[in-house]
Amino acid sequence: MKWPITSAALALCLLAAPAHADGLIDNVNGITLDEDGKVVRFTALLIDRDGKVSQLLTRKDKPPKQLDYKTDGKGMTMLPGLIDAHGHVMGTGFQALTLDLSDTSSLAEAQAAIAAYAAKYPDRRWIIGGGWNQEKWGLGRFPTAADLDSVVADRPVLLERVDGHASWANSRAMEIAGITPATKSPDGGRIEKADGKPIGVFIDAASGLIQKFVPTPKPAERDLALAKAQEILLSQGITAIADMGTTIDDWQSYRRAGDDGWLSIRIFGYAGGIDNMVAIAGPRPTPWLYDDKLRLGGVKLYLDGALGSRGAALKAPYADAPKEKGLQFLASAELRNLMVRAVMDGFQPAVHAIGDAANAEVINAVEELSDTFTGDRRWRIEHAQIVDPVDLPRLGRHGIISSMQPVHQTSDRLMAEARLGPDRLGGAYAWQSILKAGGKLALGSDVPVEPANPFAGIAAAITREDANGAPFGGWRPQERLTREQALAGFTTGGAYAAFAEGKVGRLATGYRADFILINTDPLLASPRDIRATIVEETWVGGRPVYKRSAVKSGNEDSQDKTITGEGR
Repeated sequence: MKWPITSAALALCLLAAPAHADGLIDNVNGITLDEDGKVVRFTALLIDRDGKVSQLLTRKDKPPKQLDYKTDGKGMTMLPGLIDAHGHVMGTGFQALTLDLSDTSSLAEAQAAIAAYAAKYPDRRWIIGGGWNQEKWGLGRFPTAADLDSVVADRPVLLERVDGHASWANSRAMEIAGITPATKSPDGGRIEKADGKPIGVFIDAASGLIQKFVPTPKPAERDLALAKAQEILLSQGITAIADMGTTIDDWQSYRRAGDDGWLSIRIFGYAGGIDNMVAIAGPRPTPWLYDDKLRLGGVKLYLDGALGSRGAALKAPYADAPKEKGLQFLASAELRNLMVRAVMDGFQPAVHAIGDAANAEVINAVEELSDTFTGDRRWRIEHAQIVDPVDLPRLGRHGIISSMQPVHQTSDRLMAEARLGPDRLGGAYAWQSILKAGGKLALGSDVPVEPANPFAGIAAAITREDANGAPFGGWRPQERLTREQALAGFTTGGAYAAFAEGKVGRLATGYRADFILINTDPLLASPRDIRATIVEETWVGGRPVYKRSAVKSGNEDSQDKTITGEGR
């Protein structure tokens, strides 16, 4: 092989995959949605030689006698391959290969994990990673450089917050970056200070003051991260993902994988800003590459930060920080100019907006630009977490797509209550209200901010309860989705949001044969059982790319395969 790969990922690549041929997957509890969002059930699936669905069969239908292969589905449920409408492919791989604090529940646990990691890898010049969350820790404050210095003082440490909108550095990292009390916060960012001195936390654009000193991963390391990300996503039943913030380096990794034949997942690329858009695609979106597995068709723009770091732009001050209203990274004219720049060349803008002020700004921009740029634009708002109720009806106009992550609601519920207060939650994670207003939903995870597991997302969407069943009956239960709506969000909605309908998102004649075999029926199972769903097999383009049995029987030491190149 020309690229480093974990043993588990290698096992996926070496599956006994049939060559493209006429095949039958029989004896399944098949579920898909039709063009109107209604459930279609079937018991067998015919696949043609191009890796596309040729026919859905029921028990009364007779399959063809001449087949190249036939697979017994053993009564498992078959769903279309699930689509994560908002994630970060390379970030997913790098999080798995560097220091991950997402499972820590306290500052002390995080410090212990950091110390253990530093001891395990004494030769790494920088300790990098992420996943910390002071809200989950119940810390009541941001962590500080002193908290890091107490466990690692001799090497620079830089760790991203779980939402990617803040970084935590130790004193050595700040020294290397030349951060002093006189250092000013950059536009679109904030250096957290106490008594005029930086405490070691850098919000949004301020993270770049230190990040630019971290050694850049080598191409081989990027390929390793991509292989790991594929392993994670395919094992969760995700066959396609909208990659939000694709860089030219990311794109080159995807192209290497495609050229060498190991790109298994479908990646809908959204460039990280205009510069990456131009560098990757030039004057127009790229064509679909590698049998519809890769395309750069849009651009990701950031308008504000996140609630956890109080960077989300709000119309009124934060309830728990009355002097702060968040950060809006772009002025109104700048946002419109960037959106126009993208749309003129046929790219689809996807604007990150979390706070109610930011969401209103994007809606205003879409309403203005729609008068000039007509046609099927599919304007996207990424996250749309806090929307002023007066703005909710406007999401139904001009085909605005709200790209949302159900598990954010269950993770952020208590924080949102603290940040906004009880009287400003009317448009918080308002999924059902958006649909009733005529808006469109595409659902995802924001992986690695949240785990990739789409079944946790489906359970959260239909209950608005967390994994422990809290709060009983759901938080703002009027915003719950039906099971069909939740399934659509992770299938047809994700495909439509990326201009990929007609290719993926459903199982129907002529569509790519992307499907999964699982042990539960999400339209009938309890929310607890949906969360516990096991993906037994994942197929992309009529070929198996993940089999749980193959991975279980293979060498499972991949969790210890981490980046070891110079400078890391």
